[in-house]
Amino acid sequence: MAEVRPYIDETGEARELDDHFFKHAKRGRPPLPAGVRKVRMNLMIDADIALRLSGVNNKSAFVTAALRKAMAE
Repeated sequence: MAEVRPYIDETGEARELDDHFFKHAKRGRPPLPAGVRKVRMNLMIDADIALRLSGVNNKSAFVTAALRKAMAE
């Protein structure tokens, strides 16, 4: 049986994808470990707070940090 070569070489370049790749390919990325997964929540906040967050790039991280701080107090 022929040796399966890696699809990405040591320089980071990808080689041409072949039939073997597509035969064994799976859609999406592998699931994250249980301790790293996030939980989706729908959250309604007041309009004045939403406007104050308009300049924040990662609102999820901001809200998570605020909740962690509030729970630690």
